[in-house]
Amino acid sequence: MSLTGTEATGPLRAGLAVSDLSTGLFAAIGVLVALREREVSGRGQWVQASLLHSMIAMMDFQVARYVNDGAVPQPAGNDHPTSAPMGLFDASDGRFNIGATGEATWRRLCETIGRPDWVGRPEWASEPLRVRHRASLSEALQAVFSGGTVDRWVRALNDAGVPAGPLYTVPERVEDPQVRHLGVVAQTTTSDGAPVRVISQPVKLSRTPARVARGAPDWGEQTDEILGELGYSAGEIAALRAANAV
Repeated sequence: MSLTGTEATGPLRAGLAVSDLSTGLFAAIGVLVALREREVSGRGQWVQASLLHSMIAMMDFQVARYVNDGAVPQPAGNDHPTSAPMGLFDASDGRFNIGATGEATWRRLCETIGRPDWVGRPEWASEPLRVRHRASLSEALQAVFSGGTVDRWVRALNDAGVPAGPLYTVPERVEDPQVRHLGVVAQTTTSDGAPVRVISQPVKLSRTPARVARGAPDWGEQTDEILGELGYSAGEIAALRAANAV
């Protein structure tokens, strides 16, 4: 949170469960590694993943900057801490992100917006200089971008090889043509047959693709089934229920 937001806003939390989701992914990766190693050694092992450790790992280069160079990262808002221009800009009808990191992308950006002369400006001659003079660069870019629509700029920049994308609300994101093409939202049913929409698996396998069989079970719906798989008899399960153990 100390890196998210601006000096004016103070620390801000992320808009999604970064620690929970990343730790789940790290744990799953660890399980896969352990299974692969078991094929060699024939032995199992414990797999552990920490919410704290996972969050620090997700901070990536921000922590690396400190432990190696002593640089204390500061909140940068919508800007990138070590690259420019990269961030959020206002078009005439909305907002969009750009990511013009590196010299080649910077030159393509200048050409696309009709300002090839910016490539030769001394204060923007390298990425470190563009970061140092970020305020004047962002102001100049904003003056250009305000003269066109989000669709115009995103299409033109992407066609030129400059990463750019619109700032979507959740409804707009769900209805995006690429999201619909990927089948991100899947239709299924709950155990009682009620329709429900869920997010499909983001990992695609060519030979054994995943499918959404049904919605998540209700609370305790599969208790008897799971206990049966663990070897409990019907009488033992009934006894557990009578004792309010399950």
